[in-house]
This record gives sequence, structure tokens and C-alpha cells, in this order.
Amino acid sequence: MLKHLLSSWPLIQQIKTGADGTGTEAMSAKTRDLKPKHDGAEATPSICPYCGVGCGQLVYHKNGKLISIEGDPKSPISRGRLCPKGADTYELHTHPGRLTRVKYRRPYSKEWEDLDQETAMDMVSDRLWESRDHTFQEQQDGDVLMQTKAIAHLGGATLDNEENYLIKKLFAAGLGMVCISNQARI
Repeated sequence: MLKHLLSSWPLIQQIKTGADGTGTEAMSAKTRDLKPKHDGAEATPSICPYCGVGCGQLVYHKNGKLISIEGDPKSPISRGRLCPKGADTYELHTHPGRLTRVKYRRPYSKEWEDLDQETAMDMVSDRLWESRDHTFQEQQDGDVLMQTKAIAHLGGATLDNEENYLIKKLFAAGLGMVCISNQARI
């Protein structure tokens, strides 16, 4: 019994076989049966949402449940590597402390309240139109302006050229905003 136990130790196996300790000689029965955490899961290629670099990610999911998010080795940009924010994408989505409702503090209030997203979006759009209506200038000194300087848009660094083009068209032509910029430019 003791002889069998000693002979199954990885060090003894390595000495007996002359191997370098990186193959099966270094494995116990338990480690031979180990499988990756995403074994049997489907992988969907994606792009990391946290900056403008566009690192590739593989999103592993199984039976409608998120299993893991890892770097995509096929990505020509990141070649499977992720920065700390990108590497933490899974936990940012699954952490039990993650906020799932909009937090809102009314003017002069000391308390935060939870709002559903539809209510919050309605509040934002109502305030946007109200500001536009109160500050919209059709003319100045006889020149046609059709603009407002009271509202602005600052785009995120993860937006691509096409998204920035559509934002510029929507906010400039649709709302008359002239203060439009992008975080990547700042």
C-alpha cells in the first residue's frame, strides 16, 4: 500500500520516467479529471466595451447562463489578452452587488430612490426636450441659426466612426445641438 502510494507521487514518477514534470507524470487522478470551467459551453465572440481599443472577448454561456468571459486568441488586436477592466467583465456582469435599477436623487433630497429604466429614460427625454424648447435659437442678427447651446453630448471612447456619425446627425440636425464632442478626443 505504502509502496503504491509513493510510486504514484508525481516526483517519484518524474524520477522514474526522466520526464520534466509538465506531462501526465505530474498529474494525480484528481487533476486528470479536471475540465475547464467553460467545458461544454458555447462561445460567442464579442468586443470589450471599456475603451476604444476593441479587444476581442469570448463570452461563454450554457443553458442561458453566463459561464465566463475571456480574451479571444483569434483577435488581431489583443491576441487573447485583456486589461484588468476587460478581464473583470464577467464579475462586472454577475456580481451580487451590481446595481440593476436606476438610482435617482430628487433636487434638494438627501435620499436616493430606485427607478425603473423606462421611467428614468422618460425623465431624461422630457428634460432634454424642455431644455431645447426653452433655449432654441432660430435666428440671430437676421441669420438663420437653428441651434441650442444649452445642451451638449459627450460620446464614449468605445463608439466607432459609424456610431459617432449617427450621433452627430441626430443631435446636430435633429435637436440643433452645437456642443458635441467625444471622450476619445479629450
